[in-house]
Amino acid sequence: MGTEPVRQERHTVLLVNPNSNSRTTAMMAELAEESLRPQGFDVVGLTAAAGPPMIIDPESLAASAAHVRTAVLDYLAGPDGGTVAAVIVSAIGDPGREALEQELSGQDVAVFGIGQGSILCASRGGRRFGMATSTPLLADSLTALVASHGKSEGFSGVRLTASEPLVLAADPERQYRELAAAVGDSTKLDGAEAVIIAGGPLSETARRLVKTTSADIVQPVPSACALLLERLGVPAA
Repeated sequence: MGTEPVRQERHTVLLVNPNSNSRTTAMMAELAEESLRPQGFDVVGLTAAAGPPMIIDPESLAASAAHVRTAVLDYLAGPDGGTVAAVIVSAIGDPGREALEQELSGQDVAVFGIGQGSILCASRGGRRFGMATSTPLLADSLTALVASHGKSEGFSGVRLTASEPLVLAADPERQYRELAAAVGDSTKLDGAEAVIIAGGPLSETARRLVKTTSADIVQPVPSACALLLERLGVPAA
């Protein structure tokens, strides 16, 4: 009785994909549902109405913040807006998360990011952690995100795939092999105890790596969901 969360009228989580690829939205929303539906939350995936199909540089990352805000506010203004308990910004750079969190603070809607969730999960217990990703132009932005959460001291750095992100997006097997190599470099060369697979569109490969590598792989979407449940005071299943 005392462990039941109080959220009778607010049971929806909006997962917002800041890029315009609806297939990526569906994939990430499905991952979020696995964590959140057993806890009584419905997950609604929202896709940015404009912008690139993949965020690969600081310019597109910054521009996507406005698309995140528009998607969320439009939903909140609609007939189901009153059911929303939380928002997950589902790009590793968390575009617009902090501003949206401040804007929605008076509406009792919590805002989380997959970058935020990953960093807090990976660094838990003072672990040394790194990132593996396919977006070299975002390496500095990711390093800055780690610093914004006060976790730079334990951060071993960003390891990159050999190929460009759009090439790997079209070849899942190659994406897996190259990310596995980047994970290996992060653990063996950099001394990382945990490795974040840094990218929402990389979520399926992250899931595969959990099953096929000995490294402690941190998955962005499940990490954000775990943080959401923790912050909302929902008991673990």
